[in-house]
Amino acid sequence: MFEFLFKRPGDKPGDKPGDNAAAQPTQAEQNASAKQAASASSRELQAQKMAGLRGDEVGTAEFILQCEYSELRLTAAEQITSRHQLERVYAAIRNTDRRVAKLMQSRLDAMRHHDAELQRGQLCIEQADALLREEKLTANQVADLDRKWSVVAAPELTPRFDVLRAQLAARLEAQVQLQRAMIDRLGQVRKLPNSALPASEIAERLHQMARDQQSALAAPEHASLPRSLTNEFATEHARVAAMLSHIEQDQAALAKRDALLAEWRGVAPDTLNAELLNKAWRQLPPAPEPEAAQLRQRFDELLATIPVTVAPAPAPAPGPRKGGPAPAPDQHFMDVLEAMEAALQHGSLGAAADFDKGLKDSKDGKAMRLTPALSERLAHARAELKRLSDWARWGGNVSREELIKAVEQLSTQSLAMSELAKKVGSMRDRWKALDTLSGPAPKTLWERFDAACSAAYAPAAAHFKHLADERHTNAAKAEALIAEAAAETARLASGESVDWKHMAVTVQRMRLAWSHLGAIDRKDKKRLDQAFADALNVLQGPLEEQRKGEVAEREAMIAEVAALNPNERHALDALKALQERWQEHARALPLERKTEQALWQRFRAACDAAFAKRKETAHAADAERRGHQEAKEAISAGLEQAAAATDTDAASAGKLLREAAAQWHAIGPVPRANEAKVDKRYHAAVAALQHHVDVARRNAGKAQATALRDKLRLCQELESTLADGAADPASVDWAARWAALPAVGAEYERALKGRLDAALSAPRAAYAATLEQNRARLLHEVLRLEIAAGIDSGSEFARERLKLQVETLQSSLKSGHKPASATTQFQQLCVLPALADERTAARIEHLFARIAKDGK
Repeated sequence: MFEFLFKRPGDKPGDKPGDNAAAQPTQAEQNASAKQAASASSRELQAQKMAGLRGDEVGTAEFILQCEYSELRLTAAEQITSRHQLERVYAAIRNTDRRVAKLMQSRLDAMRHHDAELQRGQLCIEQADALLREEKLTANQVADLDRKWSVVAAPELTPRFDVLRAQLAARLEAQVQLQRAMIDRLGQVRKLPNSALPASEIAERLHQMARDQQSALAAPEHASLPRSLTNEFATEHARVAAMLSHIEQDQAALAKRDALLAEWRGVAPDTLNAELLNKAWRQLPPAPEPEAAQLRQRFDELLATIPVTVAPAPAPAPGPRKGGPAPAPDQHFMDVLEAMEAALQHGSLGAAADFDKGLKDSKDGKAMRLTPALSERLAHARAELKRLSDWARWGGNVSREELIKAVEQLSTQSLAMSELAKKVGSMRDRWKALDTLSGPAPKTLWERFDAACSAAYAPAAAHFKHLADERHTNAAKAEALIAEAAAETARLASGESVDWKHMAVTVQRMRLAWSHLGAIDRKDKKRLDQAFADALNVLQGPLEEQRKGEVAEREAMIAEVAALNPNERHALDALKALQERWQEHARALPLERKTEQALWQRFRAACDAAFAKRKETAHAADAERRGHQEAKEAISAGLEQAAAATDTDAASAGKLLREAAAQWHAIGPVPRANEAKVDKRYHAAVAALQHHVDVARRNAGKAQATALRDKLRLCQELESTLADGAADPASVDWAARWAALPAVGAEYERALKGRLDAALSAPRAAYAATLEQNRARLLHEVLRLEIAAGIDSGSEFARERLKLQVETLQSSLKSGHKPASATTQFQQLCVLPALADERTAARIEHLFARIAKDGK
């Protein structure tokens, strides 16, 4: 009779006519539930299949291409890492699943970027290998390699590159050491002639330096040695080696003079003869200055210590008196003769010839009378001079022949033009020196020598002529630049609108062109430089003022970047706008390179700092979102655990749902990529737990409805027994049967318990009469409730139903009060003791089903 209490959406419809309309949506809901259950089962099967594919990328790719659930496809796509499978999945799914396609695209892009970095790194390694194989390595090449490697991100190639870079650094260090050693040797060679070292030690050091130089030239990095240093060292070494014999002679002469001075100082001054000492001193070989001057001073001091003796006047020698006697040679004549003999002894033919000329002049000016011994000395000296002169003339001709051969060989040598000019000049100087020492050369030799020098000097003459032409051309270019600068100055002074970018480019171009002009004649260089500087200063003044304003504008933009709050929403747009403004200003007026570079470095540093701070904030936000995700995952896990538990009642489940909802809304956002996944898990857990609560509530409702039906039936059975005169109510323990039934709601429990107690305590006859009297009232109330609930009462009650509807409407219009709720009226109906037949009982059950459904 109370089957209606157990009907839920999706149950089969009843046999009553009013239930056919509700049966159709119930059947649809059943079909939807069946489809949902089938879908859940299919999803679970595919999830299990995906779990079994871990480590099998081919199978995982096939699963992604066949799976119909986007979440399972995305989860499986995270296991794809190989390039082939990534490209395969991306090509097949890029138009159907954007999330999976985006994941595949991002991984493929990462692989391509890594491959590009490896390729760039491999190119750097190949360049390093090539540099190691090159004979001549420069620091600029290594610096360029370092710049290229600094932008490469390839950790796999770093150890190999570090090894090659260390080898390059070792080569550069070896080159530096080799060049420094060369510079040090050159300085030492230059210092050797002026050092106070003995000639033997100087020779030994020269020999050691020559060995060191040969070792340096044979070193693996000898190609890095500058050719100018090598040639200069060779020249200096040859010069010092050529001077070695003179140094040895000079040192021997100084040692001999010093030894004689020491010997003379060890003798008593009274025993010394100043004239003999002077003669012996003059016969000594010449010594270098200033040591010779110091020794001469010491010798003079020694002479000052010798006492002066007055010799008696010599008796005049007998001779003819006609015309007077011839004078004897004076001391000057003797000194010159001794100097001539000393010069001949040392091979100084030029000095000896000069001394001989002086003697001849002295003899011609004065009719001197020479003693036979003196005449013999003079004749012997002149004969020696003639013999040595003949030998010198022969040797000079031989030297001239060799000099001519040396000049002729200059054309076959690849010498620099300046060095060639110096060589030819030195050859001519040596020819003149030979003329002085060996006498004049034959005309044929001179003509050969002059022709050879002219032929050897011809390339240098052409080169110097070309340089002179270039200097004239450069001077013309300089005049043209000055004229262009003057034209720009005139246009600036005319007041026309100035294109500052054009002005800056023009000034920079003219300045660069002036620096690349090349050599100009010294007589014009100063004048042209001054004229160009004056013209450029006129242009530079307004340009510098404009650039100062531009620098202030750039400084303001740097300050704006520094003042930006990177965490604001529009910070990136503002930063991009400032970068665009910077580019516009840079294109409008370029600054000086150093200033431009410094300002740009500061601006870029400020932008990088803003981006770094924003990135740091984003990382912190990501970390916070990950923490939020963990907290929400924990809430979902708790709900899933509660839904899986069998001992969770409806009250505790409802409390858990409320607490979980409060905690969920209190937690902040999660990473956007995982937001849908986390929300879906939470809603699934909530739905599962809610389903558990609904099932528990439905079971509790069923139990309550069963208990209410049983108690109502118990009351109706007791009232039927009391109305039946043949039945004995005392034969049944009604209180025990009531106690055996579960309790219902407090209001229904109180109402029905009161009805039962009233039936048990009231007199039977009077109560039976009351029951019979209330039959009509019960029917009336049932009909009223059916009208209120919109339930069909049947054709037999159509007239009474229409009449009651009119009365109810008129009563509500007159009173203006809202009638009591259907639940309250039904509770009053349950309290009313009255006899009810099966038809009325069925109507009451149907009415309770509708009221319970509407109240829920």
